[in-house]
Amino acid sequence: MNRQGASGSMSLLNSLSLLLALQVSSSYAQGLTGYGLTSYDPICAEACLRSFTPLMLPCSSMHDGHMATPPACRANDTAFLTSVAWCLSDNCADEKLSKIEGYWEEWITGSKFVPAKWSYSEALMEVDPKPPRYQLNMTDKALNQTSVLAPVTYLSQWNSLWATNHEMIMGARYGIILVVIAVGIPILMTWSGYLPVIPLIYDKLKPYILYPSMIGTYSVRPLPFKLGNAPSVGQGLYIALFIALVVVFTAIDYELRQPHARFMGERRELLAYLVYRTGALAFALLPLIIIFPSRNNLLLWLSNWSRSTFILLHRWIGRTFALLAVLHAIFVLVGSDKMGTTDWRRWGSVTVIFTVITCLGSGLYVRKANYELFLLMHILIAALVIIGCWYHLMLRYASIRLHSPGYTSGHEIWLYLAIALWGFERLVRIVRVIRLGILRSKVKNIGAGYVRVDVPSVRWGLDPGKHVFVYFPTLAPMRPWENHPFSVIPTVALQRRGTSPTPGSPTSPGASSGLEDIEKSTTQIAVVRQSSASAEISAGVTLFIKKSTGITKYLESHDRLLTFLEGPYPGSDTRQVLRCDRLLLIAGGVGITSLFALVHNHWNVKLVWSVKADARCLVNEIEPALDAVSTAQKDIRIGSRFDVAALIDEEASAGWKRVGIVVSGPGSLCDDVRAVVAGIGRNSKTVFELESFRSLFGSADSVISQDGYKYKWDTPIAQGCEDSNHCQQRDKNTWRNFFIQYHVSWLSRACCIQGQVPKDSTAHAERRSLQLNARTTQNLTLTITALHEWLYTKIFFFSSSFSSLIAACSW
Repeated sequence: MNRQGASGSMSLLNSLSLLLALQVSSSYAQGLTGYGLTSYDPICAEACLRSFTPLMLPCSSMHDGHMATPPACRANDTAFLTSVAWCLSDNCADEKLSKIEGYWEEWITGSKFVPAKWSYSEALMEVDPKPPRYQLNMTDKALNQTSVLAPVTYLSQWNSLWATNHEMIMGARYGIILVVIAVGIPILMTWSGYLPVIPLIYDKLKPYILYPSMIGTYSVRPLPFKLGNAPSVGQGLYIALFIALVVVFTAIDYELRQPHARFMGERRELLAYLVYRTGALAFALLPLIIIFPSRNNLLLWLSNWSRSTFILLHRWIGRTFALLAVLHAIFVLVGSDKMGTTDWRRWGSVTVIFTVITCLGSGLYVRKANYELFLLMHILIAALVIIGCWYHLMLRYASIRLHSPGYTSGHEIWLYLAIALWGFERLVRIVRVIRLGILRSKVKNIGAGYVRVDVPSVRWGLDPGKHVFVYFPTLAPMRPWENHPFSVIPTVALQRRGTSPTPGSPTSPGASSGLEDIEKSTTQIAVVRQSSASAEISAGVTLFIKKSTGITKYLESHDRLLTFLEGPYPGSDTRQVLRCDRLLLIAGGVGITSLFALVHNHWNVKLVWSVKADARCLVNEIEPALDAVSTAQKDIRIGSRFDVAALIDEEASAGWKRVGIVVSGPGSLCDDVRAVVAGIGRNSKTVFELESFRSLFGSADSVISQDGYKYKWDTPIAQGCEDSNHCQQRDKNTWRNFFIQYHVSWLSRACCIQGQVPKDSTAHAERRSLQLNARTTQNLTLTITALHEWLYTKIFFFSSSFSSLIAACSW
């Protein structure tokens, strides 16, 4: 199947899955308050009914100190029916009679299945005298005759219902807005690129927003102390906007009404609405948390954003969800007169605890320690969080449902949608596996920790960035779901003409996969080869796998190993780079596997590829196929490295209008290329399009060095580095020094203090005239140091004060 056909079919499958998910979720929920669901309609009728419901009737009973009035009791009690009927006629004069009659039939007894002995009109006729003579006092606990309400009683109920309904509408509205913005930005940014003028604006902004990192030059490489991966400036802006919207939507549009039937005083009332708002917004984030990291995310087809970007956003939205959950619990604690042990409180407490656990337990330090265990626990705890949310919601509203049409306010729709999206995403995975069927692969040890896996009867095209997830269920019977991603190359082109593929010498133990594992902290290295040398192997793929953690360490020679393939999946969007005048491909180690298809898909290609000396076998395997591409310039280095800055500056100086750059290899290489492109792109007339095949979960050095060797590059990074060891040394510093160095680096870039670039570079000549002298740089460093010490002291003081305040409030 060609790429367009495969893309179209999978896009259609994803679309149908999303529609089914929406249909399933909507079938279990009528909507949100104000958006398909109307609560307390009319409010005047609900206020009347709630004013009389707490009163004890002659047929009521007491159980364990609590009054119980069954629907049949209300249905036949004359005083109750006539009193409510008079209240309705007195306070709902502006409502249509048919609406009042309908409300009476459905809700007057508390159950639509137990009708009252009189209709509304009949009950009103039974009122005698009119108006009733007795007015209930605030101290009355029983209803024995037809009575009228004290004005303050009705007003407090009306205020309570109106303000609560308003808050439910606001919570639903802002939740919908958050979801629409989160989903809409990637689509809008992508499709606006097809409008006139907009692409020119994007070209100017890319070196400032899309390419540079928010923190120094860290992007693929993890931050010090395994704090995670830094977002790019563009990703950081998205995250900042999203968090800012959550903060704003949590803080605005509250309507306080006193007297209030449930909350005495505006402080208690505001805390209650903060509980509602944080809970509503947290529920709205659940579908985003589920869909963003999924492999079959429809947004991957509707936008040109990469899956690694959506995984990064998934983490930040998950952290926002955890923050809202913690705030929700804090507001409940602060706003409660006494702590109970109700079921809804237990479920809420357990859910918050699990949310914090999954948030703290998703750090890079955990993922790198044991990714498979992390992934399993992550899914299980996430399922418990959703289950806990459902029970917390249902039990809470059931506990306060004296009479409440649509009593959950529709919040469960977010839970049903999240469950449906997760279920159908897994269904699409199964469909992808079933489409290829049961496969039997031949495994052969080729030495140095590498194995060759031949999978017959699979035919795929030559598409850039294509990858597949591989299952070996019999290797780990207790974990049959475990799978690993590998780069895909249909290696008919890898064949020497007239010869069969060599099973291969072991590739470098320090080499990195071209498509680094975007779901695991360790990476298995794979070259997937489609054989065509003989009829015996005319249809099939071959994987070269570096044994590592997970199921790959169990791979041994086998003639018929049960294998499933899920895919193929597309990689990063390369359409823009393929439209450039010049295509520069930069590969390190087995990163060449991700770039191989691009060599065959562009007319003007320059390929630079560096491997370690002991990886010569990899070059011997692939170089003949590269030599067959006459349109490509090739620079293959064994045991030596290239100057990234000089390489990119040479392309900028050549006069090309648009240069596409694709880098695949160790994270240090990817970060170097990203930094150099951002630096040169700001001052060059050449427009750069940059794509990177990389892992989001692991550091580059840990990915490339299974044997402890770290692959480093001679070229200094172009942003804020004085020499080639500057940024490497930064990893060894304490966090405080790193914080200072980062801000000096950031201000240096803003002030045009740049790192080393080739002396013949035009951009270098332009920057040189703007450089600050050494004394200015030293003063800048001292200023940042002093500022950091001051901030450190203040942050410590305020955090300690805040912790003490929370502890005091909880006590």
